Amino acid sequence: MSSAADWDRVEKLLGKEALKQLAQKKVAVVGLGSGGGFVALSLAMSGVGSFILIDDDRVEQTNVVRHVADLRDVGRPKVEAVADLIRARNPHAQVEAVIGRLEQHTHKIAEVDLVVVGVDGELVKYAINNVCRENGVTAVYAGVYERGEGGDVTIIRPTPDSPCYACWARQLRQDIATANARETIDSGEGDLDYGMIGPDGTIEAEPGLWLHVVRVASAQADMALNELLVGQDIHRQYPGNTVIMANVAMEIFEGLTVAPYSAQWVNIPRDSECLVCGTPTSAALSLQSLAGDLIDDEANEDEQTSHSAKA
Repeated sequence: MSSAADWDRVEKLLGKEALKQLAQKKVAVVGLGSGGGFVALSLAMSGVGSFILIDDDRVEQTNVVRHVADLRDVGRPKVEAVADLIRARNPHAQVEAVIGRLEQHTHKIAEVDLVVVGVDGELVKYAINNVCRENGVTAVYAGVYERGEGGDVTIIRPTPDSPCYACWARQLRQDIATANARETIDSGEGDLDYGMIGPDGTIEAEPGLWLHVVRVASAQADMALNELLVGQDIHRQYPGNTVIMANVAMEIFEGLTVAPYSAQWVNIPRDSECLVCGTPTSAALSLQSLAGDLIDDEANEDEQTSHSAKA
């Protein structure tokens, strides 16, 4: 049985009041794939007390080499498999497993302190962005690059000085070379963003190993945990709102190549003319059109640097 002694080491690291604060927090994890499942379980093992898990997918046999679930969970909804794993590690945690797409359960976001985004489709990320802004909820997004060569994590707050996800994505794609790591724009289903968009708009995924995915997911979990600890002594101030990680030597900006296992912090500012959070001077576009523009922008950057970052 679980007892107070089970959390001794966590309490010694975080502090008694910090652990108490985490136990009172509720986190929504949207997308329980290889990244989202890892983040949810990691937060539960760090003391977070309540979760809403949202995903409409089931565990397939091909998933188990890149997922916290295993062969015993094949055929089960991912949210139920991860919910059981959370309860097995943190019996005091309250877990609501929601089988479905976010669009069907947007009201759930109003109930939480933080959203962890573990989906790969740009359109669903824009939908999450809008729901979080409407409800004043902070979200932590992550993306894993083709073949697991690296990834990025960003925190988006619903404040006037913070970019929303739409203008963050738009600016980062203008600044970072994306020759061989194009954004996955699809129906909104799936895990973290690995793979490329093919000429027909379908995914050509080469996701790499789970150990490469979880390096990015671990940073996402840590950034989420840090945000939940605001007000505590252990809370840290980061040098930017986005961290870009390399698992191999990778050119993340033109002329800037980082070594394997290194990282680069950047601070993406709010765009005053963002179609979502700003006051655009040009004609308004739909989110679908904006996502389409991102595909076009990235397609035009083809045949450039072979190792470059994807946002």
